[in-house]
Amino acid sequence: MGITAKIIVRADSAYFSHKVVDVCRKAGAHFSLAVAVKKTIREAIAGMDESAWTPIKYTSAVWDADEQRWISDAEIAEVPFTAFTSKKKAFHTAARLIVRRVKRLNPKSVPEGQAELFGVWRHHVIFTDSPFVLAQAEPMHREHAVVEQAFADLEGSALAHLPSGEFTANAAWLTLAATAYNLTRAAGTSPLPSTPEHGPAPSAAT
Repeated sequence: MGITAKIIVRADSAYFSHKVVDVCRKAGAHFSLAVAVKKTIREAIAGMDESAWTPIKYTSAVWDADEQRWISDAEIAEVPFTAFTSKKKAFHTAARLIVRRVKRLNPKSVPEGQAELFGVWRHHVIFTDSPFVLAQAEPMHREHAVVEQAFADLEGSALAHLPSGEFTANAAWLTLAATAYNLTRAAGTSPLPSTPEHGPAPSAAT
């Protein structure tokens, strides 16, 4: 179709597979796949130098103008990683393991006047061959989740009528849902001034 832009396939950990990566590479696309934190991943994270972590703009983050950095409960880092080593050598994939660590904070469970002695982190991991730098690649992966809101909108409207015992009714509701979504998205991305209610919608292809 003449597309020349970089294509990055973003997906959750259900698609962390040598088959998915193989298809992406054969098609000339990059991949950005969430990874479950298992033994080999925990070992890779443990091997990261503490100086490699960079605070990011995240929930409740505050920008320190003097130090020119975010004061945040979330930080990111990356390390080279080879995945799928249990598969045949042709499927061994060397790329980047990007990790976001977020402090486990639950103020309601902490008695007044007390604080945690040692910080505990939750880790969210991405395996990617993204051509973008760390500070771009990590939030870019997170953005793929915005399409879930489009699904929620559709399921709360036309698709709430599915499934029906009538195939023709199913086809009609699906057509109406797709038409309404595409028209709204087209209006949101038109050169005309957009409104907060009809801004650009997430792409279903994300």
